[in-house]
Amino acid sequence: MGAVIIGVDPHKRSATVEVLDERERVLATGRFGTDREGYKRMLREGRRWPERLWAVEGCNGVGRHLAQRLVADGEPVVDVPAKLSARARVFSTGQGRKTDATDAHSVAVVALRTPVLREVVMDDATVALRLLVDRRDELGAARTLTVNRLHRLLTELIAGGAKKALSAAQARELLASVRPRDVVGRTRRQLASELVCELEVIDRKIKAAKKQLTELVEATGSGLLELNGIGPSGAARLLGDVGDVSRFPTRGHFASWNGTAPIDASSGDQTRHRLSRAGNRRINRVL
Repeated sequence: MGAVIIGVDPHKRSATVEVLDERERVLATGRFGTDREGYKRMLREGRRWPERLWAVEGCNGVGRHLAQRLVADGEPVVDVPAKLSARARVFSTGQGRKTDATDAHSVAVVALRTPVLREVVMDDATVALRLLVDRRDELGAARTLTVNRLHRLLTELIAGGAKKALSAAQARELLASVRPRDVVGRTRRQLASELVCELEVIDRKIKAAKKQLTELVEATGSGLLELNGIGPSGAARLLGDVGDVSRFPTRGHFASWNGTAPIDASSGDQTRHRLSRAGNRRINRVL
């Protein structure tokens, strides 16, 4: 029995698989639940072939939970990007119609024909960094929204409103200076006071997140924090999203992935380039 590729189209509660041999012959297909019993049945089915490679679509997204369970059970797993499987689906069927079965087939075909797919390994500290920096970004967005709402209310309560860079302490001091007598004014002051309390909570969480990110980045042994202009969030974003930089064959591959590689826009004798809008925009912003 030769080596096989097990293509997996993962979903939250189910996974569709297709087993291909080296000649792209379909040896088996199936649909399994992702609960404990369904996963055991899928694993048992896959282990019928001693030489096997699991190819899971979107191991950084919807396929992460399944890929990590397979790796934890000692199974070899590679990540198939959704863009590659979509391209294979169009080429193999002549149209882009999606079904779970065609997706699983496309994933298996990509894994069979592409020798440089990323091998999936167990989650490490970089995953914790990515989770925390995502949370830090959410807190930053929540703070901006809260401050904007405060500005709107303070403009209606105080002539000229407040300065743009507003802290919770400054907002509380401004509110202490106004005593509206009408019901509308009192309601505005009440809502503004509640927003100040929310802002104080968010600021405490941001401070705690910064401390935790700093400790985790330093624990990795990275020297990113020693660079001028990069803080804990930026360093954590680089380490968390990039992961093992050796997965990029060349500097050019890395530049293309993060969108810093310019795009050739030459025409005739005129040579010029333009900025790329593709790639990982979060890493692009940090760089």
